[in-house]
Amino acid sequence: MNMKIISSLIAVSLLPLSISRAESLQCQQIPSLLNVFMSNHISMNQLNGELKTRTVSLFLKYLDPNKQLFYKKDVEKMTSQLSDLFNTMASGNCSSLNEISSLLVERAQENLGVVKETLKPDFALKEEIRYQTDTKKRDYPVDLAQKKTALEAAIHTQVATIAAGDVKLPKAKEQLLKRYELSVKRSKEMNLGKMINLFAESFAHSLDPHSDYLSPEQLDEFKISMGLSLEGIGVSLSSDDGYTVVQEIIPGGSADRARALKPKDKIIAVAQDRGEPVSIVDMDLSDVVKMIRGKKGTKVKLTVVRVQGKESETFDVVIVRDKVDMKEQAAKVDYQTRKVDGKTFKIAVIDLPSFYGGSDRNSRDCYDDMRAIVEEAVSRKVDGIILDLSTDGGGLLQDAVKIAGLFIKNGPVVATQDLKMKPEILSDDDNKVFFNGPFMIITTRQSASASEILAGAMKDYKRALIVGGDHTYGKGSVQVLNPLPFRLGAMKLTTQMFYLPGGVSTQFGGVDSDISMPTYLDLDDMGERYMDYALPPSKTKPFIVPELAKGVEPNEKWTPVDDALIRFLKEKSAKRVSKNSDFNEIQKDLDDTKKNEGWIKVADILKRSGKDKDKRKEKKDLAATAQGRKQLWIKDPRVQESLNIMTDWLARGK
Repeated sequence: MNMKIISSLIAVSLLPLSISRAESLQCQQIPSLLNVFMSNHISMNQLNGELKTRTVSLFLKYLDPNKQLFYKKDVEKMTSQLSDLFNTMASGNCSSLNEISSLLVERAQENLGVVKETLKPDFALKEEIRYQTDTKKRDYPVDLAQKKTALEAAIHTQVATIAAGDVKLPKAKEQLLKRYELSVKRSKEMNLGKMINLFAESFAHSLDPHSDYLSPEQLDEFKISMGLSLEGIGVSLSSDDGYTVVQEIIPGGSADRARALKPKDKIIAVAQDRGEPVSIVDMDLSDVVKMIRGKKGTKVKLTVVRVQGKESETFDVVIVRDKVDMKEQAAKVDYQTRKVDGKTFKIAVIDLPSFYGGSDRNSRDCYDDMRAIVEEAVSRKVDGIILDLSTDGGGLLQDAVKIAGLFIKNGPVVATQDLKMKPEILSDDDNKVFFNGPFMIITTRQSASASEILAGAMKDYKRALIVGGDHTYGKGSVQVLNPLPFRLGAMKLTTQMFYLPGGVSTQFGGVDSDISMPTYLDLDDMGERYMDYALPPSKTKPFIVPELAKGVEPNEKWTPVDDALIRFLKEKSAKRVSKNSDFNEIQKDLDDTKKNEGWIKVADILKRSGKDKDKRKEKKDLAATAQGRKQLWIKDPRVQESLNIMTDWLARGK
């Protein structure tokens, strides 16, 4: 799809709006935006009754995802109002969104009242209470009595869940009450502008799960996540009971150099350079982050509360913003050794959290990072490489192609195709094999998009062994991102499908593992096939060229993964997994979840909270630092079993 053509269409469609009203999507602009979406989408090209119904359904789902705010009569009325909106917004009439916003606040305040009434001083957890977590199996309440009954079950479940994290009951009650108070605050912040944005997002998602409308703020976040670089102070923040808490100081960042902040510090106010401080208590974390970020060289003043023992002190810190390199979210490697029959094997385990990269030349690029890691691994004479894509949700398509090229000589890796044009094939053409030894890829249902391309292509070429969860996510669609004029955000639109060399798209079904092991992601609601309005699976003519992928020189030749090897490794892994307490616990929890059909009992939550308390504390302590998180990653049973499988593979080869 020609990105310039789409951009031109957007500019023409939205041009009549006065530039003075830029940076905020207006009611009368929505019809033009919807038309651009439909003109360029891969399959949904006409505003029909189905699209309208989908949009309304998603809008209400996003406002009340748990079906605990609105009554059935509210939903019926709002459905009518939102359906009429398609007719009135062209003239700039979105008044019904104001009415819905007011109702949202009213119902949130009503729920807060029920929570306060329930969490009285004599509140005690009722272990017999059951709560249905699957919203598809719940309906909206018809009256206040039904709402109170449903909310009571939710409250007991939520308090029990908080208490399960080693929190005393009084504190758990306090935390839950705070959540509902913040919910009221957030509902009051849902002004007309945010409602209009939500309507645009709902329409985009009605086309397919990955088309989207991004507000200016969301576009900025998207650029940061892709480039792994931002301008700020270099601090990882979290939200706790309405307070913004320093979780970690990023090494090398401005805050690290200033030596003024420590983990667990609470930031209660922010001022821009010499401006007046603004209280950020109870402010949404995303809004706090926007206030603290800023252009390189500018100053930000933070008011900080630090608790030391039984005493606390409040002080101001002035920090000069600078570029922040988000190193921890980049590819990283760990070297492990295994001994078998007196032979020592060295294995490189690489974690690639996303296929990142940016147009800014200073942005990190995942291919450059991966190439450097593979070259380092080769220089260390590793016997095998494991690439962990188990949490990689995707990213840049071209980098998946280039990373595939590190392990094959050259050849087609992926094809993109819309419904009208011939497929466009993307190939590795570097004519070099950087590593020719045993290569394994770890995947789960969280591995999506570019991760599936890399894993699927390597499987088609028999270049890699795929292990981990039962299958990958199943996202086989291609999106084009186009900024809107007048800083109105951006449109992310599905325009094509991508296909693996064997001719099958990963859409819907994903890539199956050669050897699977239980993971907590193996649930019936995880994957593309469970998403609202997912596109169906698709095929094209195979374009694989196996002879191009294989090297000729000794340092380029690699041995294909054949069925005999898979059977051998699968049998040995299955025996280990069946005796592994971690995997047995995961499998039991998966079986219980399926058996309970979405119901969860307070007694079961409390029972689980008493188990492995020391182990939970150890994980929490380790998760507080980058080095600790790396240890947790390597200790993960999925990674450990992958190392065992690789060791079996290497030992068999020797």
